[in-house]
Amino acid sequence: MATIGVYGFDGESFLQRLRQAEVRLLLDVRQRRGVRGPEYAWANSRRLQAALALAGIAYEHHRELAPTTELRRLQYAEDDRRGVGKRSRRELAAEYTRRYTIEILDSADLTPIVSELPSGGTAALLCVERDPEACHRSLIARRLTEQHRVTIEHLRPL
Repeated sequence: MATIGVYGFDGESFLQRLRQAEVRLLLDVRQRRGVRGPEYAWANSRRLQAALALAGIAYEHHRELAPTTELRRLQYAEDDRRGVGKRSRRELAAEYTRRYTIEILDSADLTPIVSELPSGGTAALLCVERDPEACHRSLIARRLTEQHRVTIEHLRPL
């Protein structure tokens, strides 16, 4: 299994990175499936799904794994306190991590995701942040590793 973010890619390099990692299924764990800014219009849900379909990559939205608006605001407040922007964040706030784990992950059943992993190729968790350490997808990946012994590769822009 892999994780990947939107930031740092353009549409073609994103698809190329997925192909290199032999991704056959993209699991979108965003709450809102849009990305601000014209350079990331390709990552908005409809455009992304169309591009994935042309590339032969299946798509699923797992909103149940997305942070709530309240949790996102908590992280934004910490980003403001630290003077970092969302696109330059390098790590998650401790309180965000704690609450995301309790409020989302602890009640999530990841078994269906594991059972749907493609037999040929891999699946990738998608969110927006470039670095997995700055994104809740790393928390999901850690839980998959701990509970289901899934090996994780974090895909980054080359």
